[in-house]
Amino acid sequence: MNIEWTDDPHPRNSYWELWGLPLFDIKDSGTVMFELREARKSCSTGYIRMNAFDASYGTESCVMSFLVNRPMNEPGFFLERTDGIGRQIIYTIKSYSVQSNSEGNRY
Repeated sequence: MNIEWTDDPHPRNSYWELWGLPLFDIKDSGTVMFELREARKSCSTGYIRMNAFDASYGTESCVMSFLVNRPMNEPGFFLERTDGIGRQIIYTIKSYSVQSNSEGNRY
């Protein structure tokens, strides 16, 4: 298990910050819940997700990932349209929070 957090909710943002150290071979759920409570205290204004790994085949691979915390106010996304060559239309998803605030000051 590991816990990650971010303040950039873009769907293609795969680089989340790791909270603490990965919790390998944890048998006690209390340890995971303690780390989750600490992450929520520190990063309450961002997104927090939990990842579960399976190393049964000898390689670490993520088998489950879910959000455990979201900010109270989520500004959302907008679709930016750009005209390309000829009649090509290019769409880009952008976050309102990223546009209006610098990194670390989004929420």
